[in-house]
Amino acid sequence: MPPKKGKEAPVKKVLLGRPGKSLSMGLVGLPNVGKSSTFNVLSNLSVPAENYPFCTIEPSEARVAIPDKRYEKLCEMYSPASKVPAAITIFDIAGLVKGASTGSGLGNNFLAEIRAVDGIYHVVRAFDDADVLLTEGDEVNPERDMEIITDELMAKDSQILEKTIEDLETKIKKKETKELKKDLETALICRQNLVDKKPFRNESWDPIQTAFLNT
Repeated sequence: MPPKKGKEAPVKKVLLGRPGKSLSMGLVGLPNVGKSSTFNVLSNLSVPAENYPFCTIEPSEARVAIPDKRYEKLCEMYSPASKVPAAITIFDIAGLVKGASTGSGLGNNFLAEIRAVDGIYHVVRAFDDADVLLTEGDEVNPERDMEIITDELMAKDSQILEKTIEDLETKIKKKETKELKKDLETALICRQNLVDKKPFRNESWDPIQTAFLNT
């Protein structure tokens, strides 16, 4: 049935991201906040979780089965020859420090590893323990720590975006097309979002803009 007059059908928001059959997630945060400990809980492994910055350098990886009673019931009903439960891959990524976007700490290594995953779990320290070193400030402050991580990720996004804008402007000078013009407009909106510290996901992107952003 068509919607009643005076009531508009809700506009379906186009989500960012590239859907696939597998999902990889990275644990990120400042050093010594509990990323490796969280990884061990999720994966039932025992990667080192020591009390010093950059205990983790190369990311640890684990494939974790997702509990699903529906899957278990189907296996019980049909007794398949092989059982392959849904799973996600998680990575324990090295700790980020202020200035990582310009190379501090493990810098660009860390940020490249984040770009390789589909999403992130941001681990923030909210516990007091005199025996666990703080790498920022002299007291526990989750809000400050979250801001540091967000600022560094946005700073790296800004570097990538400026190069993208430069490439688009060069292409448009050679031959302007409607598609290139639209991509540049989208990139400029993103640049302003970064200035205003607004996540891209909060915007209402159309399918063409989403396709560009997913690159």
